[in-house]
Amino acid sequence: MKKAYAVIVYEDINDDEKLKAYMAITPKLLAKWGAKFLSRGYPVSLKENAKNERTIIVEFSSVEKAEEFYASPEYKVALDALEGGVVRSFKICESYE
Repeated sequence: MKKAYAVIVYEDINDDEKLKAYMAITPKLLAKWGAKFLSRGYPVSLKENAKNERTIIVEFSSVEKAEEFYASPEYKVALDALEGGVVRSFKICESYE
């Protein structure tokens, strides 16, 4: 089974307190789901048309696990805490190999 990667790009952070509330919940949840952060923060180098946006990469054991995590009631609590605090994209990608 191929691994999956969640790529989350924060286009705009409107409310730091909501982001802090979300981050107080999410890392523990990811660990519970067997996921791990591969990268978390701002880019160290920008190329081509890249923007300096907070970018998170999380590894999951499979696309199914990533989808289950995103749809879980526990993660809904985290999303509710974040509501309106950011503009972001959340992409789930399957590994190449």
